[in-house]
Amino acid sequence: MHNLRYLAGYSQQLTAQVMELITENRLESFLLKRYPQTHDVRTDKALYDFTVTIKNEFLRSSQPISRVAYDGKIHVINNALGTHTFVSRVQGGKLKAKNEIRIASVFRDAPLEFLKMIVVHELAHLKEKEHNKAFYQLCEYMEPAYHQLEFDTRLFLTHSEMAGSPYLT
Repeated sequence: MHNLRYLAGYSQQLTAQVMELITENRLESFLLKRYPQTHDVRTDKALYDFTVTIKNEFLRSSQPISRVAYDGKIHVINNALGTHTFVSRVQGGKLKAKNEIRIASVFRDAPLEFLKMIVVHELAHLKEKEHNKAFYQLCEYMEPAYHQLEFDTRLFLTHSEMAGSPYLT
């Protein structure tokens, strides 16, 4: 029996279907059929540009982002796929605010849809700090398939953990 830690909050019926895919060795082919390609957003600069493009399309009036980077220290096992940090500092007579987004490096080689879902999630924190109804509505506004992509990302992470590799082959 496999530990489905990424699917802990889902119904027993749904996790049973996932277990069936796993025992029949069909999870990888299921994911590859839905998401056949990875992306070209490999560097921190490319990730920054990708994130700012999404921000400018949906959250034009929100605070600027000072940094976006892949982070090899974020462990998806600890329930973090990405982080959003807001830091305020007083410099002279001015209050300076910085927003930083870090994305787990496992998503450097993931399908583009998964990377976009994580970026959308972290951008939503610019407006909504808590994971509440308004937060998820904002996520759906920026990515209409947000909830399906979140679930499929959890399947991807489950597969990656079982295969010992973050890549779909």
